[in-house]
Amino acid sequence: MRCHIAQMLRTQKRHISFHTPGHKRAGADITELPYSDDLADPTGVIAAAQADVASVLGADASFFLTDGSTCGVFSMLYALRLAGCRRICVPTYAHKSVFHACEVMGLTPVLLAQDSAQGFPAQPTADALAAGLAQADALLLTSPDYYGFFAPLAAARALCDAQGKPFAVDGAHGSHLHGTAQYAGRYADLWVDGVHKSLPALTQGAVVSARGAWVSLLERAVGYFRTSSPSYPILASIEYAVKFPRNPRIERAAARAKAALSALENDDWSKIVLPFGGAADAAEAYLEAHGVYPEFNDGSVLMFYLSPATKVRELKTLVRLARRLPRAPTEASPARMGRASGKCVLLELEKAAGRTCARACGIVPPCVPLIAAGEVITAEKAARLKKARHTFGLTDGRITVYEEE
Repeated sequence: MRCHIAQMLRTQKRHISFHTPGHKRAGADITELPYSDDLADPTGVIAAAQADVASVLGADASFFLTDGSTCGVFSMLYALRLAGCRRICVPTYAHKSVFHACEVMGLTPVLLAQDSAQGFPAQPTADALAAGLAQADALLLTSPDYYGFFAPLAAARALCDAQGKPFAVDGAHGSHLHGTAQYAGRYADLWVDGVHKSLPALTQGAVVSARGAWVSLLERAVGYFRTSSPSYPILASIEYAVKFPRNPRIERAAARAKAALSALENDDWSKIVLPFGGAADAAEAYLEAHGVYPEFNDGSVLMFYLSPATKVRELKTLVRLARRLPRAPTEASPARMGRASGKCVLLELEKAAGRTCARACGIVPPCVPLIAAGEVITAEKAARLKKARHTFGLTDGRITVYEEE
C-alpha cells in the first residue's frame, strides 16, 4: 500500500526557506506548504493517509497525532465530555494521562476494582465492570495493559450497549494487533493507538480513531489538544507503521523465547514479562551491562517489548543472557485503602509508610500508579519509589499524603 506522506516528502522541490522551522534545512522536516497539506485541515496527502489508516484500523475516521497517545487520551475524554459525560469509569491503574485529563476537564474517575496477580494489577473482571459502569456515564479501559493482558472487551461492549453508554479504549500498547480479535478498535466507540510503541514509527507517533456520531466530537476535541506544528517525519512514520506487514517469524520466535525463559503467560506476543522478584534490579543491571535494555523494571518483573521490527538474533541474545539469571520470589501485598480526606502535606518517602497517599505516583515507565490516591503507603512501595530512576507524582522526591487527624 502506498505511503502518501513519505512520497510527498521524497518528491518535494528544493526551495529557499523563509518559513519555520528555524534550522532552514528543509528536507523532510518542513512546515505546512502548498504541497505538504495541513494536518488541521487536510485535503491532500494527509487526508489520503488518514483515510487509508482508518480503513486499516476499521474506523470511520482516524486522526494522526504527533504528540503521542497522551494527546489521544485527552481528546477521547474531551469528546466524552462534549457529549455530556461527567463520570468516567476507569481502571485504578490506568495511565497517568487518564487521571490528568480527568483533573483538567473536571471529570470524576469512577475507579474499577482491580486485584493483583503475581505482583502487578490484574485486568478488571466483568463483574467489576458492571458495578463500576452502573455509577458512571462512560467506560474507558486499557487494553492491552503494560504487561500484555487484555481487558474483557466483548463483555465491556455488551455492558455499554445494554446501558446506552459510550466505550473508549486506551490501546496505546496494542497497535500491532489491528486485524486480530484482540484489537481494541473491534469493540470501542473511541480508541487510541500508540503506534510508536509496538510498530516501527518515530517516537510520539499515534492515532486516535472513532466510529459513527463520535467522529465529529473527536475531530473537535483533537483540534484542542493536537499541536499546530506537527512533525512531517512523524506523520510519515505513522502511515508507514500502520501499513507495515505482520512478521509471523518474530511472533513465533517470541513464543519460543517465552517458553525458554519461563515468562509469565500473557496473550500479547510483543511483551515478554519475566518475574525476578527481589532480584529484578540485579537482573536489569546485568543485562544493561551486556547492552540489553528492557522496557521497564517495576521492582518485581522486567518487561521486554518486541515489535515486527525486532530481529530474531536479538531475541536469541536475550534468551541466552536472561535464562542464566537467578530469580527471587515475587511478593505482593494487596492494596489497602485509607482515609482520603483533609489537608495534604509532603513527606519524605522514608517516613511515609502507613500514611494515606493523596496523589497517585509511580515509576516511568510504565506510568501507571504504583500507589494510587487513597491507598495506604507500604514501606516496600515507598522503598521502590526511592530506588527508581524516573518517577511521576512526587515533588522533589517527596510524596503527598493526607495529614493525620
